[in-house]
Amino acid sequence: MSAKHGRVTAPLPPFRFGVQCSSPPDITATRWRDLARKVEDLGYHRLTVSDHLDDQLSPVAALMAAADATSTLRIGALVFCNDYRHPAVLAKEAATLDILSEGRFELGMGAGWMTSDYEAAGIAMDRPSVRIARLEEAIEVVRGLLSEGPCSFEGEHYRIDG
Repeated sequence: MSAKHGRVTAPLPPFRFGVQCSSPPDITATRWRDLARKVEDLGYHRLTVSDHLDDQLSPVAALMAAADATSTLRIGALVFCNDYRHPAVLAKEAATLDILSEGRFELGMGAGWMTSDYEAAGIAMDRPSVRIARLEEAIEVVRGLLSEGPCSFEGEHYRIDG
């Protein structure tokens, strides 16, 4: 800490850069792993993928392949759409990714926004206030499931007992 002009300041953490990657339609496993290694070799801190239902790789499998191909690169989705999977399923996927990547997984969750994804999957796209309320509950469920001990939750959108 230093005092400058009567203010106490703490050192800032180092600034880090990440790369948001989408997969071209002709992606192969080899090319995806090579891309992850290149991102790491270039000094980037994090590789993220999106969670959409168009012609790109599934985020869970793509992130695991990227983690397996690298040793220091952090991985995550920008962001997992809450309406595409139940929070109990997402918590299990997140825990698995974190274990298999040796702690390099970062979880991001969002309320969902891309109308074409909802239409393509036949999922009702509720108004924003409902999606946000559901996301708030899902975050609480995921946090509970990823913490020590049993998790019970009962809300308007989710019920977890265990």
